[in-house]
Amino acid sequence: MAYRVGVDIGGTFTDFCAFNDETNTIHTLKVLSSPDRPGSEVIEGIKALGERYGVSPSDVVYFTHGTTVGVNTVIQRKGIRLGLLVTRNFTDVLELARLKMPDMYSLLSVRPEALVTKDRIGEISERIRADGSVEQEVDPATVESALADLKTAGCEGVVIALINSYRNSHNEQAVKTMIQQLSPGLPVFCSTDVWPIIREYERTVTGVIHGYVQPRVSQYLESLQQALLDVEVSAIPQVTKSNGGVMSAELGRTACAQMILSGTAAGVIGASYVSKLSGYPNTMSLDIGGTSADVAFIRNEQPQFGVGEVIGEFPIFIPSVAVTSIGAGGGSIAWVDELGILRVGPESAGSKPGPACYGNGGESATITDAFVVLGYIGQFDLGYSAIEIDASKARSAVNVLAEKIAKSTEETAQAIVDIAVSGMYMEISKLISRYAVDPREFALQAFGGAGPMMACFVAKELGMETVIIPTAPGVLSALGGLIADIKNDFIKTVFIELGPTETAFIQEEYKGLEDQALRWLREEQAYKGDYRLIYSADMRYRGQAFEIEAILSAADVASGNVSAMAEAFHREHELVYEHCDREAAVQIVNLRLVIVGMSPKPTFPKHNLTVEPATPERSVEVFTGGQLRSVSLFRREALRPGFTFEGPAIVVQSDCTSCVPEGLSGDVDVYGNLVLHVNH
Repeated sequence: MAYRVGVDIGGTFTDFCAFNDETNTIHTLKVLSSPDRPGSEVIEGIKALGERYGVSPSDVVYFTHGTTVGVNTVIQRKGIRLGLLVTRNFTDVLELARLKMPDMYSLLSVRPEALVTKDRIGEISERIRADGSVEQEVDPATVESALADLKTAGCEGVVIALINSYRNSHNEQAVKTMIQQLSPGLPVFCSTDVWPIIREYERTVTGVIHGYVQPRVSQYLESLQQALLDVEVSAIPQVTKSNGGVMSAELGRTACAQMILSGTAAGVIGASYVSKLSGYPNTMSLDIGGTSADVAFIRNEQPQFGVGEVIGEFPIFIPSVAVTSIGAGGGSIAWVDELGILRVGPESAGSKPGPACYGNGGESATITDAFVVLGYIGQFDLGYSAIEIDASKARSAVNVLAEKIAKSTEETAQAIVDIAVSGMYMEISKLISRYAVDPREFALQAFGGAGPMMACFVAKELGMETVIIPTAPGVLSALGGLIADIKNDFIKTVFIELGPTETAFIQEEYKGLEDQALRWLREEQAYKGDYRLIYSADMRYRGQAFEIEAILSAADVASGNVSAMAEAFHREHELVYEHCDREAAVQIVNLRLVIVGMSPKPTFPKHNLTVEPATPERSVEVFTGGQLRSVSLFRREALRPGFTFEGPAIVVQSDCTSCVPEGLSGDVDVYGNLVLHVNH
């Protein structure tokens, strides 16, 4: 047997998805995450695959995983003590940023403290002109002096971000060489090695985030590699990237900025695959785990991409799947503030001690505990029997809050759920406004351990008509990593006016990007299969401050058809801003190239529909609508394609529980997806 294994390591659970290439069958499971022992959850999961499904480590021919270690390092500010070297008189680049407040509508909004404070920023005498020419070579004395100051400040690594280095990295590389000679073994990172983009703040902050997390990410990936060797998995491990692709874990140790959004991107890739199967090309994915809820839009079966995604409190300008994270998950803790107001999150109970109902020592009430008190959860164990629900502990934890707000335990549990849903509604509404979409035109696709539990309540608030729950929603992120292609982005800042005189130059620069891409795919990734190239360019009208990305056809690039390139920009500008000016001069700021090495995709069987009402396994008591009601409980595996049912109902399966409130009906499609509709 040959298995392709995808793993998603979250804050509470680690999810496994094993696909049999010969039989087209998928095996899934969950184990508790062990943030204090990186790699141990992988060992436990591989052993569990063998015990439960007979998957031997020698059967694993492909292994990929997504992780949140990078983003969590930034959010928790647990990276290394980092120093920054900049061109003389440019020490304020991180502090000034873009002079924007995090929340423009709040008078109390404050900008976060930079990851590198002013006392750990050194100045270098050098200068690269805007055209890339060297005006001043690096002064070695200033490097030696600045490095000594940084070491005195206790810096454990250094980022070099010099003015105009995107045009010419000569001086950055010279500084790096000097530091390596002066302090062998000290981690040194050049901003142009991380992502060579125009605009000093964007390039610097991206380089700083990379340097801040790199040692921890590298250590984590080393532990993962060793863990796989310990259980005799010979497959070279891959790691999911922020752009929705994968790369080797070994490369990820040095290119960690590209995997900052590793875990969240994998979920969106899995969701886009389900969108294709379900017949709903436009969906909003809602991935709710133990700590956060990640939201993304999928249009025409394709995830949306962007730059400038916020990591904790800081933007990173590596191309990534456009995902917005909300600090509300199944483990989010409910609490009462000093004014006696009930609040939920952002602190999470995590996997240890976890929600009170887990029985692992947690005493704080969480969203999961609230659902247990209401009766939606607790009929069966969670996470493939990894967790045995203790309803009495959930009631005790919620009751502590109930006494503070003078409500019954059930009313308090309902209030916790309502507050969590309203918080998600508020944040998702911002996202809807940002993308200018009508949520009624999208189906809500719910996954993650807590996604199906909360999705219907969120959908009703947003006015969405349809909710899709995949066959294995609790491990969809693991499946997303499994089906993701090998993928990498390349960029070159050119800053030219688009016209016939620049045709040869554009073709030459794209040829250089193509050569880089092929070397990366064939040599660094050792990939020998088919690939495709995606061309695009960041363009703007002369006089505009910022540019937008326009996709270019390979044929137009090959033929040097600059008119077609300009038209691609005009169309994109009209789509984004509802107007364009085909007579205006167009500038190209960046040329972009994406190389994609296609990975094999699993094929799922399509079943015949047997349209008939489903028979519930039994009825359970649930507190809903302010009273206890008898609600139908269904086993997911008993709901065959074509079966229908009415809410209120509960659908239980090994990896999650789906809560279907009154006013919704459900059916099962040809691929086994659960599709819920608002009744009219």
